[in-house]
Amino acid sequence: MSAEIPASREVPQGNRFKIWRQTRPFWAGLFTMIGGVPIAYLPYGDMRLGNATLAMQTTAGAGALIIGVLLVTLGFTMWFQPIVRVFAGVATIILALVSIPVSNFGGLVIGFLFALIGGAMSAAWAPAPPVEETDDAEHDGQLEASEEAGAELGTEVVVAAGVPEQRETYESATETTTDANGGRNSAG
Repeated sequence: MSAEIPASREVPQGNRFKIWRQTRPFWAGLFTMIGGVPIAYLPYGDMRLGNATLAMQTTAGAGALIIGVLLVTLGFTMWFQPIVRVFAGVATIILALVSIPVSNFGGLVIGFLFALIGGAMSAAWAPAPPVEETDDAEHDGQLEASEEAGAELGTEVVVAAGVPEQRETYESATETTTDANGGRNSAG
């Protein structure tokens, strides 16, 4: 490597997009944006069949355009501000439902379904819990030490991590406290 080529030791170049995609509701944002396109386009679009033109224009074209642009904006919001994913998901679901009467049955139901699925995915998405490397290193060190101790003695050592200890039972200090004896409750 030379001094002119910057290198990142933490994340390889090919995995940056994958890591970025996994830390936010990526598919929810993509579905929301895909749903916004037909909702915004269909009221203004027309289809030509030979000499005949089929126009899908409605009087609510401005409302459909606003809904479509808002859905695309909410999709980008899900990507770049994942902290507001629940708000963006709920807003997307509401806009998808409003698009049914406003925008030619929600962009001929295609845009409605994409936006509805994207909003539900965004509201349901939760970030993965952070990985603590110190606990793993300590556990690996304990495991290696116990394996070495077992190898010296000629036996295999089994590490029982995560086994809860039983609590000791205690007797009631006064006569007036409620006590459970074998499933029978008594107050004295």
